[in-house]
Amino acid sequence: MTTSGTNLEHARAHNRRVVIEAIRLNGELTRAELARLTSLTPQTVSNIASELELAGILSSHLPRRVGGRGQPATPLTLNPDSAYSIGIHLDHQSLLVVLVDLTGNVRFRRLLLVQKPQPEPTLQAILQILQEMRQDIKINWHKMLGIGIVMPGPFGVEGISSLGPTTLHGWDNIDVEARLNAATGWPVRLENDATVAAIGERFHGVAKQLNSFVYLYIGTGLGAGIFTDGRIYTGHAHNAGEIGHMVVQPGGRACYCGNHGCLERYLSLQAAYEGCGLDPYAAMPEDLLDVDEALFDQWLDSAIQPACQAINIMECVFDAQTVIIGGMMPQPLVEKLIKKLTPLYRSVRSRYPNTMRVRMGMTGIDTPALGAAALPIFDEFNPQYEVLLK
Repeated sequence: MTTSGTNLEHARAHNRRVVIEAIRLNGELTRAELARLTSLTPQTVSNIASELELAGILSSHLPRRVGGRGQPATPLTLNPDSAYSIGIHLDHQSLLVVLVDLTGNVRFRRLLLVQKPQPEPTLQAILQILQEMRQDIKINWHKMLGIGIVMPGPFGVEGISSLGPTTLHGWDNIDVEARLNAATGWPVRLENDATVAAIGERFHGVAKQLNSFVYLYIGTGLGAGIFTDGRIYTGHAHNAGEIGHMVVQPGGRACYCGNHGCLERYLSLQAAYEGCGLDPYAAMPEDLLDVDEALFDQWLDSAIQPACQAINIMECVFDAQTVIIGGMMPQPLVEKLIKKLTPLYRSVRSRYPNTMRVRMGMTGIDTPALGAAALPIFDEFNPQYEVLLK
């Protein structure tokens, strides 16, 4: 995959992002390689590279490459200490806060177990963790890009947002972004768990080289992060991808949203807990590793057809390069799920027999927090093609 720039002077900000993105995807590049990959002139690349080096975002401290005629080329790489961001994941049983640098290295991690977290004590706990982080971690805090926070959606949907086990009760009228921004002075962005997991996968996982993909996020419920043409699609109220409430079994299992046969009643951690005899309000994802294998397989068999339906719908609507499955379910169990997803239903992707229609994404309890930490970095450095229309 290549990201093309433009030599229009007014699009300089876009071109800087294109250069940063190219180096992020490839690890290290010379100026000549950058010019070839981005379709920018060598002079434009040289000017931007010098500017980014001066700003400390790029580093040229790697050994020079020897080969060919002329002076040895100096590779450029990202300086991990040029920017930082914080990711916060709040769910029904846990609060996780991470600090990452520009290249995704985790510099701080704090996990608290919580039960049915309420707004005021939870916000105080977050601020306490952030204060401890600032005291303990020796970095240049002026280079903090902001905070990404992820909570289960959907957001602001009457009859869904405040009911059932997959949503956080009591948070409907809490402006989390404004509260944390006022307390820290940093930009704050709130998204649903599937959206941030897709962004995290784009930055750190198997989707680095993909322009369009759908990320099926298995959490307490089920959501989809939608990445199309190099950009995340969030929808009008940040509820795009709430596929957990697509009806896949008319007249099927009752859902708290009022419908029957919703997808997440068959494919989600909540459904797995119920199918394996665990308490859905107290169980943790790792508990599924200890249940009787035959019991888990029985639940899995009931989830395969709805999962295939969801993949078929996502492929036909978005024509994505692939569907990535990940989330908070432990990796060995997601692997079992993917192995059973054959044969898939025919769709618009069926005409590409040699492509991987389904891939394994990042899994485990850290996935949404790392995705949330990628939000400020994504906002700051991802190429924004809208600037070319201004």
